[in-house]
Amino acid sequence: MPKIRITKQFTFETGHALYGYDGKCKNVHGHSYKLAVTVIGSPIEDTNNVKFGMVIDFGDLKKIVKEEVVDQFDHATVFNKNTPHVELAKELEQRGHHVILVDYQPTSENMVVDFAQRIKSRLPKDIDLVTLRLQETESSYAEWHQSDNL
Repeated sequence: MPKIRITKQFTFETGHALYGYDGKCKNVHGHSYKLAVTVIGSPIEDTNNVKFGMVIDFGDLKKIVKEEVVDQFDHATVFNKNTPHVELAKELEQRGHHVILVDYQPTSENMVVDFAQRIKSRLPKDIDLVTLRLQETESSYAEWHQSDNL
C-alpha cells in the first residue's frame, strides 16, 4: 500500500519573551502562530471501516494537536522557567493570566521541537509525524523534520 502524507494547519496566539536576548524579543510580546502538521501512513484498506481510504481522520489529527498544543498555548505567555522571568510569570499567574513555564528558551526552534514530542506521543502506532512548520511571522518560520532527527 502506498504511503501518503497529509497536512493539517492550525493557528493560535501566544506571547513570550527571550531572556538574555540582545534585541527587541527580550521584551514580552506575542505572535499569531501558524502550525502545519504533516503525518504519513497508508490509507485504511478495510472497506468495513468507516475511515476506509483515510490515512488518519483529519478530525482525529485535529483533536490531538488541539489538546497537545493549541488549547495549551493559545493566549498563553511562555517563559523559560530557569531564568528570572519566573518572577514575572508568578506575578502574571497571580493576576489570572495563563502562563506556561518551559525548560527551554521559548524560540520558534525550541517550541517546534517541544510540539513534535507532544504530537508524536499521541499518534496511532501506524502513523508517523513527518514535519512540523511553526510560522512565527509572515516571513519567519522554524521546521522540524523527522528525517533530520533519526
